[in-house]
Amino acid sequence: MKIQHRDKERHVLMITVDNEAGILAKIAGLFTARGYNIDSLTVADISENHALSRITIVTHGPPQVIDQIEAQLERLVPVHRVVDLTQAGPHVERELALIKVSGRGDNRVEALRLADVFRAKVVDTTTASFIFELTGDPGKIDTFIGLMRELGLVEVGRTGIVGMMRGAEGA
Repeated sequence: MKIQHRDKERHVLMITVDNEAGILAKIAGLFTARGYNIDSLTVADISENHALSRITIVTHGPPQVIDQIEAQLERLVPVHRVVDLTQAGPHVERELALIKVSGRGDNRVEALRLADVFRAKVVDTTTASFIFELTGDPGKIDTFIGLMRELGLVEVGRTGIVGMMRGAEGA
């Protein structure tokens, strides 16, 4: 599914790299050199021996620019594989967020009710605030945050998007 954004398509790029210093700076530099923003960035070790990492980048750009970025990424020595999940087919995207909400009385009750509807987990509570943990697609998290703004949103922390192709095969 392609989402239009400022006349540019949204792309989720999954990049498998050697787990070494400096590779993230090189990858970010490719985007900077073309004047494209990285909307979301996650990096995690994915191998038992800590030799490989997976970088997931969400960006917006015309297909020809994304194709150029992919080609340049594939030429970097520590890069093993680049997959545009958006182009590759059905995939799952998830994100985790911590959302702090302050409130008393009716606002507190409504925040808890909405958290239940969204399946947000209370991970910390005081008599004046909650911290909710919410996982899901970015749209779900955006909607929950929007609702919490009206009820006393204090702070938001988001992990960024991770994605994976559907089906039995690995990417």
